[in-house]
Parts: sequence; structure tokens; C-alpha cells
Amino acid sequence: MVSTLHVHRFGPASGPLILALHGLTGHGLRWAALSRDHLPEVRILAPDLRGHGRSTSLPPWDFERVVADLTELLEAEADGPVPVVGHSFGGASALHLAHHHPELVRGLVLLDPAIALDPTRLEDIARRTLADPDYADVAAARADKLASSWDEVPADQLEAELAEHLVPTGSGRVGWRVSLPALTSYWGQLARDFVLPPADMPTVLVRATKVDPPFVTPELRAALAERLGDRLTVRDMDCDHMVPQARAAEVAELVRAALR
Repeated sequence: MVSTLHVHRFGPASGPLILALHGLTGHGLRWAALSRDHLPEVRILAPDLRGHGRSTSLPPWDFERVVADLTELLEAEADGPVPVVGHSFGGASALHLAHHHPELVRGLVLLDPAIALDPTRLEDIARRTLADPDYADVAAARADKLASSWDEVPADQLEAELAEHLVPTGSGRVGWRVSLPALTSYWGQLARDFVLPPADMPTVLVRATKVDPPFVTPELRAALAERLGDRLTVRDMDCDHMVPQARAAEVAELVRAALR
């Protein structure tokens, strides 16, 4: 079966393989710099998740459909279980994939995963996104990124983000290459209860310490520790939410450890 997702592929044609999942409003090309600068020997499958980038935007927009999309992709392209690296919503998606299809997942690297968050907070984010979904121009989009967690991202990666991911929205304005209906639904998905991987699955949980309130809740951390025991590694990183870009070298070492 051919995946409905647009997939970015990095690294050599053969060798160790990982699946890398981006966060909400993102796209798979965000993993390009990590591959180029820190993991050139690793094959990386980095899909645009449904409703994002160049993938289909058709509903349903929920974790079940995301898991189904990823299952199709891995069954088509992987010879066995692979480590899954997920950032933010991608981390939540990785947990759902491991929970429902552990036979496809060799281990998890969860980079500031966003899951089981406060519904009030999520409703506020969704309402603000609907009220102000785009920008007057590229400069305004750049300024918005710099005012948020992208202030720690290397400048060339921010410019690559603007070049790849901004598209016209009408009347001379620009916005991210994301389905607004899908995005609104996905914010709601993050209010759902968290799911856990199998008890024997090696898992790395990274918390970005500058995110306040944190995406990694004490409840998730405690539940993972109880389920996984010494299979869980917890790392605090002194950065904001864009962990794969802001702490790329450290992330690369976590990926290499997962492959070992």
C-alpha cells in the first residue's frame, strides 16, 4: 500500500533507519539540518503529517488516522521495527504509534512531547489561531517566530522554514502550509488522555526547561517511570520548545543511542 503522506528522506540509501515526526504547524523538512550536520550516516523518514506541508489534508484529523498513516508508511518502507523520534505533537503521535503498534517501534525518543495538556490552554491556542491565522508578509512571520521558541534556532534554519513553509493565503498575505481545520482538530487531540508504550520499550523523554507551563507534565513523567522503570531515560535540556533545532548535537547523540 502506498502512503498518502509526502515523505522527506535524508541520509544514505541503506543503513540504520529512523522515523522522525514533526510538531503541529510543522513539516518533515525540519529534520534536514539534523541529518546534514549531525546524522549523515542515518536514514531518516520524515513525513509531513496529515494536514501539514505537502501531505493530504483530508479528514479525519485524529491520532487514530495519524497512526494509520504512519503504519502504512512503515509497512511499505521499513524491514522491521525502527526507533521513532517525535517532537511535540510528533512525540504524542509516536506514543500513540507505539501503544497501538509496538511491533513497528524499536524505541522512542520523545522531544518535549505535547500530550494530555490542559483543555483550557488548548482552547485558547485554537481560538487565537482561528482569529489570527496568517501574516501581512514574510517579515511579520519571521518576527512571530523570533518572538516565540524559534529565537534559539540557527538563522539559516529559520530562513529555510520561511522559504519552504510560507504560502500565499489571499489579499497579499502569507501563512504556514497547514490545513487550518486539521490544525484546530489536532489542538483538541492534545487534550486527550496520554497513552503509554509497552513496558519493555526503551524510551527517552526530553523536557525543554524554558517551556512554561511545561508540555511534559508531571503526570506523564510519573506514568512513564512507573510503566518503564529502568527502560526510561529522562533528560532536561536548557532550551525552549524547538529542541531538535536548538539542541541538535545532543538530539543526535540520543538518536545514535536509540539505534544501538
